[in-house]
Amino acid sequence: MQSTATIKTAKAERYLAQLCKHFCRKVPAAFESSVGWVDLPMGRADLEASNQVLTVKLEGEDGDKLTQLEEIMQCHLERFAFREDLTVVWRRKNS
Repeated sequence: MQSTATIKTAKAERYLAQLCKHFCRKVPAAFESSVGWVDLPMGRADLEASNQVLTVKLEGEDGDKLTQLEEIMQCHLERFAFREDLTVVWRRKNS
């Protein structure tokens, strides 16, 4: 299953880098310029920053794991962006 969120923010590249740097301490993760990825036990997150938008694409084996992944990524993003009022809306599709 897959889920995608498109988040409007002037700090898209900054948050992408923060998320990848944070997670790489415990799980495989990397970033370069405006793209990055994180492999968590419940699934993978691919991130892309462009034109003041951060796109987060998630992939999990099932609905429960995808829900966990959505919650983890959203919680961390909101923590890093505490000065902003970010809107994160996940859109799911079956792969």
